[in-house]
Amino acid sequence: MSASPRIGVVLPTRGVLLGAGEPAPASRILRLAETAEKAGVDSLWVGDSLTAKPRLEPLTTLAAVASVTERPRLGTAVLLAALRHPLLLAQTSATVDLLSEGRLTLGMGVGGAFTPAQQLEWKHAGVDQAGRASRLEEVVSIVRRLWSGERVTVEGKHFQLEEAELGFRPYQRPTIPVLLACHAGPKRARQYRRAAELADGMISITDSPGEFASVRQRVLEEVTGRGRDASVFQAVYYMTVNVNKDAADARAEADRWIRAYYGLNFWGDRWGPFGPPEAVALRAREYADAGATEVILRFASFDQEAQLRLLASEVLPALRA
Repeated sequence: MSASPRIGVVLPTRGVLLGAGEPAPASRILRLAETAEKAGVDSLWVGDSLTAKPRLEPLTTLAAVASVTERPRLGTAVLLAALRHPLLLAQTSATVDLLSEGRLTLGMGVGGAFTPAQQLEWKHAGVDQAGRASRLEEVVSIVRRLWSGERVTVEGKHFQLEEAELGFRPYQRPTIPVLLACHAGPKRARQYRRAAELADGMISITDSPGEFASVRQRVLEEVTGRGRDASVFQAVYYMTVNVNKDAADARAEADRWIRAYYGLNFWGDRWGPFGPPEAVALRAREYADAGATEVILRFASFDQEAQLRLLASEVLPALRA
C-alpha cells in the first residue's frame, strides 16, 4: 500500500453563492480556510468560472486566503487560463505567490463548451471556443517565461507581445508549479503531451482509480520521452464527496447540491463516494495506490463546516493511521 497522500480541500467559492442574498457571504470562505488549516489539511483550492457557474474570482480569493493562513498550499482546480491574457495572469499569480510566500500551485484546464451557458461564457470573454486548447498552450508557455524574469517577445496564434516583462518574479524557485488537466477517454493524447511538455504535474477528475493509473502512466511515458524526471511529476486527483454515516442521506444531499451547482447531475456515479468517513478514506487511499501524490476533496454539501469537522475527526485519522 502506498504512503498516505497529501489531502486538500476545495473552498466553496460557488457554493457560498448558492441561494445567497446580497451581499454574498464571502467572508465565510476565510473562516473555512482557517478551520481547514487547523484540521491539518495540506492544501486549499478554488474553482473557476466567469458566467457559466458564477463564483468568487479565484486568484483574488487565494490572496485573501493567504492572509489568514500560514501553512497550506493554495491552488486552482482548475483555472480556465484560456479566458485570460497571459501577461495579466502572470502578474496576478506572481503577486499571489509573493503574498503567500511561495504557496501557490496553478491547476489549469482547457475548459468545457458543452452547455449553452459554457458556450456563452466564451463569447462573453471574447474568446473563440474552438481555439481554446491552443490558446491554453500559449498562455502556459508565456506565463512561465514571464515568471522566469525573461523579457518576452511572442508572435503567436492568439497573443502578440513585444519585449514584455513583469519586472519581478514569483517567490518560488524555479517557478510556480503548473498542473494541467488530463483525463481518460478517446482522443485525449493531446492532453498528455501538453502536460508532459508544459507542466509540473497533472490533475484529474471523474476518472476511476484504474483510469487514473492508466492516464498517469501515459503521461509519465510522455514525460520521460522528453528527458524529464518523472519522479518529481505530480499527480493530483479531485474527488467530490459527501461525508455522512447515513449513506442514503449523503447521496440525497449530494444530488441536491450537484444539481444546484451545475443545473443537472451529468456525471452520476462518477462522483463520490457519498457516505461514511471510512468509505471516503478508502477511496482516497485507492487513488493514492493508483499514483496520486495528492487528493483534493470537494464537499457536495450545504453544510461545509460539518463536512470539515468529519474530515478532521474521522477521515484524516483513518487515512494517516
